[in-house]
Amino acid sequence: MASVKDKNPAAASQPKNGKAPAPAKTQHPKERYLYWYESMQLQRKFEEKAGQLYGQQKIRGFCHLYIGQEAGSSGSYTALTKDDKWITAYRDHGIPLALGSDPKAVMAELFAKQTGSSKGKGGSMHIFDKSVNFMGGHGIVGAQVPMGAGIAFAEKYNKTSNLCICFMGDGAVRQGALHEAFNMAMLWKLPVIFVVENNGYAMGTSVARTSNVTELYTLGESYDMPAEPVDAMDVEAVHDAVSRAADRARSGEGPTFLEFRTYRYRGHSMSDPQKYRSKEEVEQYKQRDPIEMVKSRILEQKLATEDDLAAIDQKIKGIVDESVKFAEESPYPPAEEAYKDVYVQKDYPFIME
Repeated sequence: MASVKDKNPAAASQPKNGKAPAPAKTQHPKERYLYWYESMQLQRKFEEKAGQLYGQQKIRGFCHLYIGQEAGSSGSYTALTKDDKWITAYRDHGIPLALGSDPKAVMAELFAKQTGSSKGKGGSMHIFDKSVNFMGGHGIVGAQVPMGAGIAFAEKYNKTSNLCICFMGDGAVRQGALHEAFNMAMLWKLPVIFVVENNGYAMGTSVARTSNVTELYTLGESYDMPAEPVDAMDVEAVHDAVSRAADRARSGEGPTFLEFRTYRYRGHSMSDPQKYRSKEEVEQYKQRDPIEMVKSRILEQKLATEDDLAAIDQKIKGIVDESVKFAEESPYPPAEEAYKDVYVQKDYPFIME
């Protein structure tokens, strides 16, 4: 029997047989492929710029980049409706960009400016955008899991056909709140899709070193919850898996637990030296880059030309540059802003100034 030290540090991203899940076979329309390419490129270029600005100390505090994981957000978006709700942990820049949040507002939030999506009060880990039904990034590990179940409960209570998709990192599956939420969600058949974005490492510690169960999707079996692994380096596979889960949720069958097997190219945060994994391992995953995969399929199927995709790239460069300019020119929030948005009741009588 292999010891923890003998296990592959990236085992969390691979099934026990060492093979990735089979690629999706569904044929998707041209518009969807082009959305995937543009959406993932926007996230990638936005995050690369954020990392550069962090190095220049224009962005401070915590900063967790989504580079490498873009297929999870973009593939899920095309499988759901605009009325569905989204919630995630603190690696939260990519999802609102996929949903259509204004990149200027997201970048301004990273700069802690008043024009940011959370008025400069949340920073990198607490992006919110009600206009696209993004219920925020949350800094307490696993705290968003019962909140996601609660949002789904509200949708069921109000008899809508909407659902909530709740993202978490692989470290969150060892939080007690997850298991309480799973039990309740199955008991009440809540319309929620639980997604663990398993990038192989909880901060700097591999799943194999912290969990006896490395096939994380099998945790759903304890609650009779439908669950499956998903090759989340493949945006098509993500779309198809989320579509199946959404159909179950909307038909009253309750939650699904999806294990998105993905990989982040950068460290856990900008302060992570990444000494716990090899350069060879990172390069191995880059060979299956989700953006390059969808680009290849677009070109193979003649859905667009190299020039068409280059024009999209140029468009995205302009959007990112504009977001930086907007953030740099925006004001910081005044001191009195700290007293606002604390309570729903604006004249709450117990605020001391």
